[in-house]
Order: sequence, then C-alpha cells, then structure tokens
Amino acid sequence: MRFLSPPNCGALKLILALCYQHSRAHYMRLRQGAKGTKYGKEDILPLDMKGIWEDMELCTKLGLAKSIGVSNFGVKKLSELMQNAIITPALVQVEMNAAWSQENLRKFCKEKGIHVSAWSPLGANGAVWGSLAVMDSPILKDIAVKKDKSVAQVALRWIIEEGATPIVKSFNSERMRQNIEIFDWELSESDAEKIKEIPQHRGFKGERFVSEFGPFKTLEDLWE
Repeated sequence: MRFLSPPNCGALKLILALCYQHSRAHYMRLRQGAKGTKYGKEDILPLDMKGIWEDMELCTKLGLAKSIGVSNFGVKKLSELMQNAIITPALVQVEMNAAWSQENLRKFCKEKGIHVSAWSPLGANGAVWGSLAVMDSPILKDIAVKKDKSVAQVALRWIIEEGATPIVKSFNSERMRQNIEIFDWELSESDAEKIKEIPQHRGFKGERFVSEFGPFKTLEDLWE
C-alpha cells in the first residue's frame, strides 16, 4: 500500500499519524475508536510497514524530512525493515537505562550506523509501569557519592558514554541544570564495569499489544 506520490503530498499527515503515534502505531494498527487494554480481532487492522517506510523515504527525497527513524524496534524488526529499505533508519528510539542496557540492540545499531536514543533513561518511576531500579541502585548511588554527582547525572552520563542520547524531561530548574552538567566529567572503567552488574529488566512490558489476532502473539514477538 502506498500513501504518497510525488505530485500529491496531502497524505503526509496520514503517514505521520501511522508512524508516530507512540502509544499504539509502533506496535500494530488499530481500528479508530478501539479502547481498553485487550484488543479483539475486529480492532486490529493490517499495517503495511514496508509501504509506510517507502513513503517516509519519499518524504526524505522530496525534502519534507531531513532524517527518518523508528521507535521501539528490536534487532529482528530492524533487520526486516532494512531488507527492503533504501535509506537506513537514522535513529531508533527505545527504552534504555542502566537497568535495561539494550546491549545486543546497541551492538547491532553500531554496526549498521543507526543512532540509539534512550527513553526512560532514569527508569520512569513516576509512570505506572516504571520502577526505582535506576534511581535506587546501590551501585549508581556509590558512584554518585564518589563523583559528587546525583544518581540521575551518573545514569545519564553512562548513556552518553555508551554512545546513545538520553531523552530527558523536567519542569524543575535545578534538575534541568543538573541534566546539562554531565559533559565535563567521565566515568572510570571500573565505574562502567560496576554498572554492568546492575540486574537487567525491561520496564515497559507492552502486554496490551500482545494478541492472538495481531502480529505479536507473545512479548518476545513484540520486542524482538
């Protein structure tokens, strides 16, 4: 299915709606008005990701986008997308923090020249699905004391040193200042090795996107 042709770019909004609705369209295409945490067969519609990516590539060629990327794609989904892609995704945005390091995905992205952007860099403990695995980590707390930094600064600095970009958000001016002050110091090799010891677990599970009627029958299908 193609949505966009060079003479008529009116469908660009539809493409963006399909590709960038963070809560749903990254995982499956849903019938308009579908609600709840479980979806039935009538709620799930076909999603032509190959066709959508082709139209996003066309947007780039037409000068409507400087760069295009994806969100919440694992190695398998990226590999499948790139089998037919002319333009390699510039970026993949995924959950990443010291308690969910995405090591395999980052290795794959480094080989393919795809930049990683980290959402939930501090564990999103304010969200329903979030946790204190990052902010309450004894390892990060020890490093923070040694460096005279906050735990958040250590967690963000680790992401930077791993070659990714953290997505930060705060309405607190002091925390905004702290977020900026992570570029004039470094973690030691021993710090980095200790951080590798932090137990790993995904924060956002995404159970609502698993359905016997959809493309993802298990959580493994969803995230691989």
